[in-house]
Amino acid sequence: MDTIVTADELTPGDRLELGHLTLTEEEIVGFAQQWDPQWFHTDPVAAAGGHHGGVIASGIHTLAVLQRLCVESVYSRWAVIAGRGFDRLRFTAPVRPGDTVTGSVHVTEVSPDETRARVTMDLEMRNQDAAVVLTATMTVFLWRRGHGPTRPREEEAG
Repeated sequence: MDTIVTADELTPGDRLELGHLTLTEEEIVGFAQQWDPQWFHTDPVAAAGGHHGGVIASGIHTLAVLQRLCVESVYSRWAVIAGRGFDRLRFTAPVRPGDTVTGSVHVTEVSPDETRARVTMDLEMRNQDAAVVLTATMTVFLWRRGHGPTRPREEEAG
């Protein structure tokens, strides 16, 4: 098992690169049909004649992709307690079918107390053309070294 990163191992200025994910039209439409059923997300024919010139991913879908990339690349190795919230979340360019998005995490603040720390990060996602599609500031809580469980025990994880 990899070593779990606690708040004590993070410092402002740390930069971490995330993996990548390519979105299909089927995924974009399917997500939107369930969670954000606006015509420019769900109807390729109507969207082709709309402002964006085709279907675009819901901002909520784009945010969900960022979360997945963060979990797979970073949070799965961190001693995360919970997220606190997003600040200054911006969708800066549309995500279209066939786009491959990737991201980065820039740690800006680590505020420890006795057992945990509040970690603030600037997040950014870009498409395959390096266009920024999302920016946000997020705060999470992490355990400090020697405190709290770092992940479920194998028998509890199922």
